[in-house]
Amino acid sequence: MTETTEPAVPRGRILADLTPLRTSPDYRRLWFGNTVSWVGQGMTALAVSLQVYDLTGSAFSVGLIGFCSLVPLVVFGLYGGAVADTFDRRKLGLLSASGSFALSVGLVVITVAGIDQVGLLYAVVALQAVCFALNSPARSSMIARLLPAEQLPAANALNSMTSTTGALVGPMIGGLLVGWWGYRAAYTIDAATFSASLYAMWRLPSMLPDRSEGSGGGRASVMDGLRFLGTRPNLRMTFFTDLCAMVLAQPRALFPVVAVVWYGGDAKTTGLLVAAPAMGALLGGVFSGWLGRIRRHGLAVVISVACWGGAVAVFGLTRQLWLGLLFLALAGCADTISMVFRNTMLQAAVPDDMRGRLQGVFIVVVAGGPRLGDFLAGSVADLASPELAVVGGGVACVIAVALLALRWRGFLRYDAKNPCP
Repeated sequence: MTETTEPAVPRGRILADLTPLRTSPDYRRLWFGNTVSWVGQGMTALAVSLQVYDLTGSAFSVGLIGFCSLVPLVVFGLYGGAVADTFDRRKLGLLSASGSFALSVGLVVITVAGIDQVGLLYAVVALQAVCFALNSPARSSMIARLLPAEQLPAANALNSMTSTTGALVGPMIGGLLVGWWGYRAAYTIDAATFSASLYAMWRLPSMLPDRSEGSGGGRASVMDGLRFLGTRPNLRMTFFTDLCAMVLAQPRALFPVVAVVWYGGDAKTTGLLVAAPAMGALLGGVFSGWLGRIRRHGLAVVISVACWGGAVAVFGLTRQLWLGLLFLALAGCADTISMVFRNTMLQAAVPDDMRGRLQGVFIVVVAGGPRLGDFLAGSVADLASPELAVVGGGVACVIAVALLALRWRGFLRYDAKNPCP
């Protein structure tokens, strides 16, 4: 890899660096389109959950929605990465976004026609996950082609604000729309929001994978991507550290229990606990201007993951709601910082014709890790106590990431000026 220039970030900058939005019209359109569509998807996710519960009255049926999306994300995440390393990423992004748009329109038709079939809603959710799994590697692989290397941390911080805004604002708006005008209103607006994403993809230049740094022409193989990852310890560490956080220290499945047992609250308290990490993540993106000055990305990842685990552990010791919310927000902020540097390493230290497949692995980790964490936390809480599950998980995360850093010390020396996989 060629040596990149040192990021020229003003030392006094605290707020998010908007340079990528100013310098690249293509990235600006892509960012705006993704932000709008993420809000729409957040609306639809809540609306589908409410509609399934309305039809079945079963919390288990609502839980099956997550399973219907998990399997396609895991399977097609890897496949989507290979497709993104084979074909024009612009066309793949455009086709998959068009598929998501068509499915949103399909939800509108189903609702207007009064078709009360839960299985049909499950099928739409599964197909939406397929479209996302095909779209995400292509879209993520484009960023390093649209921006210079020194702007990647700022771009990834802006991207984190996109997903967090969708997770926070989308469900709130969706709940209001369903309450006022019914499910069709949420689905219709979601379909309309995809126009921004489609327009952004349409305006992009052709983005065929660059084979000059990779293995040559031909169809990209998922196994080749996994073998490539097996020879790159720094890139493997980005996934290992994330799994430490998401599997060992994932308290979200316990929020309903914690809200009642620890804080004497109710569903509203659970909502606050769910929102706190997302709000912390959003603030982490808003106040991310200083991240571009950091060169030791591996060290930053280890510290931020350890901070996530430490914050979760302290949250498990709190019995005052405001203090618990504070430490959950700190955990969310640390997660954003970790994500920014992990994504930057995947974009800067990977040959262009491998970026799609590595982003596919990223999707699998992001989709599967938290769900494994939910299972682990729930099992420990059931066998022992919620406190042991949360505090023990946070401590285990800190210990695990420390042991990984001692085992692969080269990760701590990773320098953004000379990215090495």
